[in-house]
Amino acid sequence: MKKFIFTFVLVLATLSASAQYRVDRLVTAGRSALFYEDFVLSIKYFNLAIGAKPYLYEPWYYRSVAKFNLDDYMGAESDASEAINLNPYINDIYDLRAICRIRQQRYDDAIADYNSAIRLEPRNRNYWFNRALCQMEAKNYDKAQLELDTVITKWKDYSNAYSLKAEVYLHQKDTVQAEKWLDQSLKLNPYDGDAWITRAYMALARKEWKVADEALTKSLHFKPNNVNSYINRALARININNLRGAMSDYDAAIDLDPHNFLAHYNRGLMRVQLGDDNRAITDFDFVIKMEPKNFMAIFNRALLHDKTGNLKAAIRDYTTVINQFPNFWTGLSARAHCYRRLGMTAKAELDEFRIFKAQMNKHLGIQPRWSAKTKKEMRKRSEIDPNKFASIVVDDEPKYEHNYKSEYRGRIQNRQVETAYLPMFQLSYFPNTQNVSGVQAFDKDVEALNQKMKDKVYIVCSKEQLDENSSMKIFSLIDKLSAELSVAKDIEQKKAILMRRAIAHSVLRDFEAAISDFTYYLSLDDKNALAYWQRAVCQAEMDEFNKAQGKGVVNIHSAEADFSDAIRLNSNNAYIYYNRGNLHAGRNELSKAIDDYTIALKIDNRLAEAYYNRGIARAKSGNKQAGIQDLSKAGELGLYDAYSVIKRLNKAK
Repeated sequence: MKKFIFTFVLVLATLSASAQYRVDRLVTAGRSALFYEDFVLSIKYFNLAIGAKPYLYEPWYYRSVAKFNLDDYMGAESDASEAINLNPYINDIYDLRAICRIRQQRYDDAIADYNSAIRLEPRNRNYWFNRALCQMEAKNYDKAQLELDTVITKWKDYSNAYSLKAEVYLHQKDTVQAEKWLDQSLKLNPYDGDAWITRAYMALARKEWKVADEALTKSLHFKPNNVNSYINRALARININNLRGAMSDYDAAIDLDPHNFLAHYNRGLMRVQLGDDNRAITDFDFVIKMEPKNFMAIFNRALLHDKTGNLKAAIRDYTTVINQFPNFWTGLSARAHCYRRLGMTAKAELDEFRIFKAQMNKHLGIQPRWSAKTKKEMRKRSEIDPNKFASIVVDDEPKYEHNYKSEYRGRIQNRQVETAYLPMFQLSYFPNTQNVSGVQAFDKDVEALNQKMKDKVYIVCSKEQLDENSSMKIFSLIDKLSAELSVAKDIEQKKAILMRRAIAHSVLRDFEAAISDFTYYLSLDDKNALAYWQRAVCQAEMDEFNKAQGKGVVNIHSAEADFSDAIRLNSNNAYIYYNRGNLHAGRNELSKAIDDYTIALKIDNRLAEAYYNRGIARAKSGNKQAGIQDLSKAGELGLYDAYSVIKRLNKAK
């Protein structure tokens, strides 16, 4: 009996350890998918982990992060709340829930979360700063000032606190104090783009256009992707008569945010002043498509149609505005002029008679016309006055893009967002929908594999996110293949199943499981280049993930050695050289990377991805001209993102 009980306990312990291991693997695979921004797939993994062990806080927490990145702030908040119920002693979860609540503009709730986070980690400067920022957003200006005083006492060199204090003083209409604190902020950190934006807003409010232009230029040097800064600098430049510079700023704003209302509207007005009428019509078409009842834009488009000779379109637009503003005599006069040019005298006389009656009425007087003075006038976006149809539009309130300081996103997605290399070529069960040439990548080993496999595989160079149906299909395939492998006796049959399952695991970003299957495969057949190639890709991806998590890179198998073995077995494969080039580029071994990309291009001179990555590597190694030539070739072959990189390189000093 004792022996039986001991055996039973041992089996239970083994099963428990196995279950724990499976949940750990699910969480690790989910975090890997999260790192590669495949948020739908990561949620699938965390769902499985939660289903297996709903009392663990980690799957709830990481699923919350995934939902946050999909802009599902309510769902993310709910999951974070569940994680807090399970483990109320993790300060990062309070931080995450606070950010979710901030996105929903529930600042008081976010403040409560930061209170809890600060109790757990009182030395975290970001929590104190974010709480003060929430107090300001909630219009608790006195509390915000007190909290910022505490932050400055604790961290005297923290320039962001000084600039935020200046912003709070601006809300309190105390510009003298605001300027004093802003000066201190810029003294501590003259490279703070946000502080220069605040300085610019103060200058714009005082109509100190040259000061605003200089401040925004400095801000854009440190924060080059801030759309509002380009729009505001354009406004300053119009007022110092730098029309070319203003137009360039509106172009840059639209490049960054193609749907920006202010940039399109004001660029349209600029084009009117510069005589570029047809392109001005295009801008106003866009604005009217966004806001079909924007009568100011409709009237401006009417004037342009009138000027370019499209009289029927002009009358149609004039009529739309006049129906809304029956006493808009400038519109009536313009429409009457169009009617006369079309020979519609009776209609023209009706409009002219309405104007004559208005002129006879001294209380109404004559409407002002478009003059040189009105070209520099401004109106707020919410202000609807047809007489200000030619005025540059500005926001009702200055727009501050506050950056809440949050640690958790940095740890999970600690990757560079600037000019980045394209990913490695790897196998997938799904074709690349964004293929450059429109033709699927080809390799003789992959073609031979497809002859033996039921499910066709493709060579892809993308990290596309899986949707719910796609991920379910692969999970089902893995279950089916695992069942087949458990009864397979023939070595060839085992190899085919292992290859298919390894690819399925890699598609689901479960790199550890994929590497395990490829390794098993290579123990049965060590002459297969495809297995070395794909194992190397999985190892490189896993190394990148581990490095981002702050872990040391644990090479189960050396990715570089595997790529070299794959090249030895298949030396005419451009994709493997390209991948090894990526490996070197990731280690900043630019010379080796360029050599591998060059060999890849000798094998396939139409491999746009290799031109693109070699262009970036050459630019980073200091050879900008050669880099631009490569990027230009990549663009010519259909990789159009290369042109925006060229634009960025040309702007860089």
